[in-house]
Formats: sequence, C-alpha cells, structure tokens
Amino acid sequence: MACVLPAEVRHLVPASVSIVADPCDRATNNLRVHNDRPQPPATQKEFAVCVKGLDFLHEDLSVRLVEWIEIIRLLGADKIFFYELQVHPNITKVLNYYNALGVTEVTPITLPGGQPNLPGLQHMYLKKKTTHKRQMELIPYNDCLYRHMYQYRWLALLDIDEVIVPLEDRDWSSLMKRILPLSKPVPGKPPRSSYHASNLYYLDSLRHEHGWEEGVPRYLHMLQHVYRTRNFTKPGQYVKAFHETERVLALHNHFPLACLGGVCSSYAIETQHARLQHYRADCVTALSKSCAELRAQPVRDTALWRWRTPLIARADAALTALGFLPNTQPTPSTPHR
Repeated sequence: MACVLPAEVRHLVPASVSIVADPCDRATNNLRVHNDRPQPPATQKEFAVCVKGLDFLHEDLSVRLVEWIEIIRLLGADKIFFYELQVHPNITKVLNYYNALGVTEVTPITLPGGQPNLPGLQHMYLKKKTTHKRQMELIPYNDCLYRHMYQYRWLALLDIDEVIVPLEDRDWSSLMKRILPLSKPVPGKPPRSSYHASNLYYLDSLRHEHGWEEGVPRYLHMLQHVYRTRNFTKPGQYVKAFHETERVLALHNHFPLACLGGVCSSYAIETQHARLQHYRADCVTALSKSCAELRAQPVRDTALWRWRTPLIARADAALTALGFLPNTQPTPSTPHR
C-alpha cells in the first residue's frame, strides 16, 4: 500500500499514520512509523540476506543450516534475517547459537487471517496450498526490505538450499565491483534495480550415482554434492538477485515488483562471473517434464571448493560448539602427586 504525500510535507517524517477506507473517514487505527535511517557518521553495510518463513517441523536440517550460514558469511553477508514458522528443535538450537553471536536475527511469524497456525496443521496446509504459500512469502520478504533498507546497500532473498557463487571473485563485494561497470544501462534507460544470477541445480541423485568425495566431511552437504546439471534453467527462471535497497519498492522471490523512479531493471549476471547453485533432492514440480533432460550428462563442478578449507573449519567449530560433533581437543592430564 503506497500513498502519494502532498509535496509540502514530503520532507517530514511522520510519527504515525492512520489508514481509512474512504477520504475523511474517522480514523480507528494509529500505526507507529519506524524511521530507522542511521544518523551520521554511521555508514551503510553491504550485504544482508533475507530468508522466508522456515517450515521444517519434522526435518532436522540443522547441520545443513550450519554449513549454509557459514558459506553465506564467507561470501560476505553482514547479517542473515530469518523468519520462522515451525522448525525442528535442533534448528532452533542452531539459530539461537548464531543469534547470540550477532550473525542472525529470527522473527517468529504466523499465517494471516483465518489460516491455520497449529504446528502440524499449518505444515500440512502449506504443503497443499502452494499458491497461498508463494503469495504469503512476499510478506516477510518485504518486511525484511523495509526494516533494513537503510542499513544495507544490497539485499539477497535466498533459501537455505541455494547460494550465489562468484566464479572469479573471492566474495560478493568483489563480484559487484566487477559487475557494476558492466551493467550500466544505455542512455535513456532506467538505472538498475537488481542483479540476478542464473539457476543451476546440484541434485541429490547426481551425487548418489558417484559416491562420496574424499577429503570432505560426509555431513557437509554442499561440499559433498559436486555433480550438477549440464544446463541452467531457462533465462529468468528460478533466479535470485542482489537488490539495491535505494531503488526497489516491493520485492518478489525472484525479481522486484516495483521500483522507485520508474520501471525496474534487473541485470542478468553473466554465467562466467557467478551463478545460483541450488541444492535440491530433485527438480521443482513445475520442471518435472524437463527434469530428465536437465539431469542427463551431469557435470562434475567443484566451484564451491574454493572456500573448502575455511568452510570446513568454521562449520566444524560451530557443530562442535553446538554439541553435534564430539570435541576432539585433548583434555589436560591430571598431574601425578
């Protein structure tokens, strides 16, 4: 919902607003305005990641979540903002651990209106009502944008099974320094609002056909899965992007829905520079007919192994602190008397 303010008050920051159905109605509500613009000399950070409502009531993805958080941190995310519906107790343990470190922030959410919020029923409802689920994902994404648009230059909307991987640069910051000069629009065209990476599947079944990778812990899912589909999904399909917070007005999972200063303009990052690595059991349902073609002639691709050494060290340290791995540090011996 957007209202055009009269020109004479646009420089003011309101303390609160009221919403009415018709002009001159008596207001029955009063909504506080949170103006989070940092005061100088505070500087804007680069990258934040927003994760839609987690719905993993029965799946214990705690170890995979640790690996994902650590690779996202290595690539340059300053903070990860999670929204949580219902999760396994071990996932809660992981999130509490990273919250205490200041790495993540978790916002519990419910489904709006008369939709179910009892844990088991909510989970079943979201599995069956896919369209409703997709529409409601926009609520936490845009909440994340409006809460943090002044703190970060870029927002990425990612799931915990996907990573935007630079192929020539050490992190996202270096990648964007490379991309920005390449992406300048031609004169007369609107400025860029987003920069999206093409989707490439790393499917579980492709790894199962080739066995375990040596030199990588078996419990680190992404480092173990190094076989991908030969081809990307179609251009613009299942992409994820870095969104420029000064430009975007409303976000969708893949592209901005509306932008300030005119139409949105999303730049497709060349696949030699970066891609979205998507780790799934199988293709999404919508691609079931073309999945066999995508899976044919898989390619061994260890692009993520560029961060293998620090990723293993960080993940193992976190898993040990969480009690998911045994502490292998030798205990000091008791001196003899």
